[in-house]
Amino acid sequence: MSEETVPQQGGAGSAAGQPKGLLQQMEELMAALNADLSALDADLQSAGGAGRGVVADGEAG
Repeated sequence: MSEETVPQQGGAGSAAGQPKGLLQQMEELMAALNADLSALDADLQSAGGAGRGVVADGEAG
């Protein structure tokens, strides 16, 4: 999904007539990041929580 936001941000804004505001750009970036993190979380959970052992091992050391 983040690939969809890249072309929008890559534009100079002259074709659209008005450049995007900083707040709108940040909101789009946060939405893309949130989607990527959600997908990563789903992948990690489907892997059986292997990351939990790494965290527990790191805390013990």
